[in-house]
Amino acid sequence: MTAIINATLVMRDHLIPEAVLLIEDGIIKDFGEARKLAVPEGCEIIDAQGLFVGPGLVDIHNHAGGGHWFFDEPIEAAQFNLAHGTTTILACLYFNMNKDQLLEQAACVKEAMKKPEGASIAGFYMECPYMNPKFGADRENNPWKGPINPEEYQPIIDAVGTDAKVWVLAPERENILQFVLDAKKNNPTVRFSVGHSEASPQQIEALMPYGLCIGTHHTNATGDRIFYPEVRGVCVDEAVNYNREIYAELICDSRGIHVDPYMLRLVRKIKGEDRIILISDACVFDGPVPPGYDGVTDILFDHAGEIAGSKLSLEVACRNMMKHTGASIVDVFRYASYNPSRAVGLLDRGEIAVGKRADLVITDHWMNVKNVILEGELRV
Repeated sequence: MTAIINATLVMRDHLIPEAVLLIEDGIIKDFGEARKLAVPEGCEIIDAQGLFVGPGLVDIHNHAGGGHWFFDEPIEAAQFNLAHGTTTILACLYFNMNKDQLLEQAACVKEAMKKPEGASIAGFYMECPYMNPKFGADRENNPWKGPINPEEYQPIIDAVGTDAKVWVLAPERENILQFVLDAKKNNPTVRFSVGHSEASPQQIEALMPYGLCIGTHHTNATGDRIFYPEVRGVCVDEAVNYNREIYAELICDSRGIHVDPYMLRLVRKIKGEDRIILISDACVFDGPVPPGYDGVTDILFDHAGEIAGSKLSLEVACRNMMKHTGASIVDVFRYASYNPSRAVGLLDRGEIAVGKRADLVITDHWMNVKNVILEGELRV
């Protein structure tokens, strides 16, 4: 058994200072105030030294880590993110690859998932194949502009299997429902996300009964339906804000470029504490930095100079969210652990509770990671 002592535990809606947490067989066995919970004799001791102990971070939308693409070097990408507190990660495959490339990439990631070093990889976030070609990074290379074709997409669905936790799609694409139904045949619990889209609220809401419950990088790479120049239209962002059931992913960079700080505060006010998900959307694009972005260090650009993901790790996104919105450490752990794990159905983690996986991170008050515990084992 392992005991974490001298800890301030970060719960879903409060803190427990001067606390102890007990781990057995990779599971949280007990926790509470030190004055009420004795440490059994013979325990391995981890001294948190008064720092915060929260649930391991869950990044459901991540392409890379430390300059390593998941589709190319999944172990290296996973290890980089683990060192930064992300104990669960979904490897993201992107729509600028054709069928054969996606099949090769999926096989590479699935092989890594079998290895101990890839234990934090929990599956796939499929940001492909059928989104709107008008929106998104590297859109000139999008090979999926033609009609939706089962002969093209079915091998990909079969290859990722039940490891595909989320499929991103543009609801306005013709015959998208057929793709949704076929994806659900393969994995009945799969979630869908609206992204790289200019769908109407009605088109989005039509897919909610089939499992659409996430808005991919909310307010980024979405269109607007304006029928009269004097009137603001409604589109993807408004539908995500309006529908309580849809989680809003947010990329929270240091300058508030992906999502303006005022918008972050507005989304927080609209969606509440349990429908926000912080993501990294980390990539390895190396395009030129366009004018006006001098000095920006955590955003990437594609070859055309358009924003293409980030260099963020999730604990930095948490820190930025605290800075831009005044969110507390309790709030950001919810946004980056509890909420994402619930959104994609990983119910055995994401919070400090008896019986949950002992995936934990020890941080200071600004989310600087000191130690990482994965399934009860100290990894960092």
